Amino acid sequence: MSHPLHVAGNKFLKALAKHADVIMKTYLSGRVNELDFDGKVLDKLINLGVLWRPEPGEDLRLRSSIRGLLENNLRDERNRQLDANMGTKLAAIKTVTSHYKEALHHQNYAEAEVYMEDLTEQVYGLVDSLKSNVRNLWRRIHNEFGYVASINAKIRENELAQSQLTEMRKQLEMFQFDELAAIAGSSRELRRLLVVHLQRSHSEISQELSIAQSKLIDLLGKFREYLHRSQLLKGFVLHQQQKPDHQIKDYSAAHNVPPLFNQAKAIIKPANIDVNNIEHEHLFADIVSRIKQIRHAHVGNNELRKAQGFDVNDIESIDIDSNIIKNAVENYFCQVIDSGVQLSALEYHQQEQLDINPEVWVYGVINGFQGLNSEEQDFFEIDTQGHVHPLFSGNFIIEDVALGLR
Repeated sequence: MSHPLHVAGNKFLKALAKHADVIMKTYLSGRVNELDFDGKVLDKLINLGVLWRPEPGEDLRLRSSIRGLLENNLRDERNRQLDANMGTKLAAIKTVTSHYKEALHHQNYAEAEVYMEDLTEQVYGLVDSLKSNVRNLWRRIHNEFGYVASINAKIRENELAQSQLTEMRKQLEMFQFDELAAIAGSSRELRRLLVVHLQRSHSEISQELSIAQSKLIDLLGKFREYLHRSQLLKGFVLHQQQKPDHQIKDYSAAHNVPPLFNQAKAIIKPANIDVNNIEHEHLFADIVSRIKQIRHAHVGNNELRKAQGFDVNDIESIDIDSNIIKNAVENYFCQVIDSGVQLSALEYHQQEQLDINPEVWVYGVINGFQGLNSEEQDFFEIDTQGHVHPLFSGNFIIEDVALGLR
């Protein structure tokens, strides 16, 4: 019974393989240039149902079934077609199921087996069609509709995909598993196909559609953001073309910074005292009275008003100490020059056993380096060693300095 179909199928597939160049050029260009191919070849493809002419005088084009086959197998991102004939397929499945149950009832097992094969093919074909539609959506989503150039076109493609996704959700609502379970009855084969397999596939596809819908909404928001930014940029470019002498002001130097640039909150709000404001008279009087009280409290403290003496010898000792540090710093610099090796201030302090406070010594070395002119500083290289303050950021505590030659 299937022998004629087998022969016709082989003939059709061989014709597709033999004339693959014609089919692919037609698929890519959308029409056939009849001057480039033999007329007999084109007539043969027309008779096989591969090509067709919509109107007399129009160019030859691919049949929608052949184009859909190529789009699905090539995973062409331009494929926007989704199979929406779900109600007819479900009706066909129910009809074949009834044929199968009737054949079993009459104990016609050979015919029942044929119906079971047909039913299995239709169920698997239905599931594959749904999954193919989902894959088609995801290909366009992952590519962010890269087959169109402008942002407006991407937004339109996104809206088309969302409408198709909504239509697919309506198709999934056609699956009434209570009805399918009643049709399957107690037959294990029918329940495996109509209940278990279809319900599992229905759950997977519904979950994929939910994820795809959220992704489409995110992409739509992103495309609209790109569109608004591009419009803002185009407006700025047009403004620059119309007014080429326009110069952008330094907004940071302005008194009132625009909100677009002034994102940081003010530390202290602007305020001033108005002595002519009657409402603040009591407040000013209270402030002045507090100042007078503080002033009167210190009038009787005569000890703080007494003159304080100072010893001249203390000043001389300070000069002597500063000279000691200065001489030690000069010797330290000379040793670095003579040795040519980098040496830290505290290491030199320990080697020479200087009778100077280590902290004072480190600051003396820093002051000695800063006291050199720029040409002399170029001969040396000084590195600070220390640690960052654990509580206050931006504060670096110097513990030692290392001096060397460049």
